Amino acid sequence: MTATGASEGAGVRGAPTAGPWWWARRRSAVLDVSLAVVSGLECAVEGGRFAANAQLPEALGLLLGLVVGAVLLVRRRWPVAVVLVAIAVLPAEMGGLLGMVGLYTLAASDVPRRIIALLTGMTMVGGVLTAFFAMRQDVVSEPAFHPPAWFLPVMTMAVCLVMTAPPVLWGLYVGARRRLVESLRERADGLERELSLLADRAEERAEWARNEERTRIAREMHDVVAHRVSLMVVHSAALQAIALKDPEKASKNAGLVGDMGRQALTELREMLGVLRTAEGSSVRRAPASDAPERLAAVAAQAKAKTPAAAPGGPAAGVPAAAEPDGEGPCLAELAELVGQSRAAGMTVELSVEGPAGDDADGTGPDYGPGVEQTVFRVVQEALTNVHKHAPGARARVRLAHRAGEVAVQVENGPSARGATDAGLPSGGNGLVGMRERVTALGGAFVSGPTDAGGFRVSAVVPAVAPAPATG
Repeated sequence: MTATGASEGAGVRGAPTAGPWWWARRRSAVLDVSLAVVSGLECAVEGGRFAANAQLPEALGLLLGLVVGAVLLVRRRWPVAVVLVAIAVLPAEMGGLLGMVGLYTLAASDVPRRIIALLTGMTMVGGVLTAFFAMRQDVVSEPAFHPPAWFLPVMTMAVCLVMTAPPVLWGLYVGARRRLVESLRERADGLERELSLLADRAEERAEWARNEERTRIAREMHDVVAHRVSLMVVHSAALQAIALKDPEKASKNAGLVGDMGRQALTELREMLGVLRTAEGSSVRRAPASDAPERLAAVAAQAKAKTPAAAPGGPAAGVPAAAEPDGEGPCLAELAELVGQSRAAGMTVELSVEGPAGDDADGTGPDYGPGVEQTVFRVVQEALTNVHKHAPGARARVRLAHRAGEVAVQVENGPSARGATDAGLPSGGNGLVGMRERVTALGGAFVSGPTDAGGFRVSAVVPAVAPAPATG
């Protein structure tokens, strides 16, 4: 908005084409030029009459009228100057249109209210005086007309109010309305910018959530499949070494490799099916954020359906622990996990500290499924790393139940002399995945080499969300 209160269209959404000079729009320039022409004609006529009455050259009056009327061209630029010119020519009884349009423009502009009130008061005083003397001269010139004493003051006040009040009040209304519209437009633009920022942040959060979900699914697939594939490679290496020396033991190892391969294929097939189901559900706007938990549950179910083989006969299986109502692996399956590593030739010791006698399986009290699954995965990945990086080493798994938390430690010694490396690839994701799991539950994770040349993995997980006791 300019100082005259006219809305500047430049840079405003949906604004027309900018006009010349100080006009915001072309139609505003056309309007002001038209008003200036009409006002110039009016002032020229009235100026000629004034010059005749004052015994001045009529051409001078016409020229003065044209100049005064043309002042309306700058009413949007300098509204105060227009009103002052209108006040100055009041004694010449000219510039009626100039005064009304000038007062309207002044009231609608951003000029301070005290200046508007001052100039309006000056216009009122000048108009009252001019009208009073003009009407008095007319009354004197009519001998037959004898009005009462109050007639001239009342009539002059009425005429001045009619000429002054409507343009001022209308200008104040238009200016207030224009400022309100501009404030609403600014608020709308601000809200649009805020919504754009919120949309950008929502997109960033969605991208972050997608990345987190991909990381969780990759971690689950790594934890579920890498252990079995590592055991398969270890058994295959042992089978290659004893194929000719001990055919019976080679046959047992071949059975173990077959069982492990079938279990790995089953789990992969089930996990891919879960991923397809989760993708289809997300298209139908169904929540699919529990895909990693479903992957873990499917893997545990597949493991329960196909028991792992153990020494004692071809394809002899270690009894699988009962699956806890479709949840992921639990602490009750640690004995089975250790048994699989023993079947692969590793010497593993499992010890449980704390209230181990509370349950029939001897693994201690029940925790939330997330806690038990995290502890299980830590032990699983630690044993897998022993198979990869320390063949022939002795390992010890220690599980401790404490007040409000559960602690686990997996420690292995150095590789046995003469032991052949299984040649298993390592992507470096195992320790990272374990740390992410533990810290996500508010626990602590520490890993590193020992003084004896081995490696130690320790984790402490808070006992959150305890599972309800079942009979």
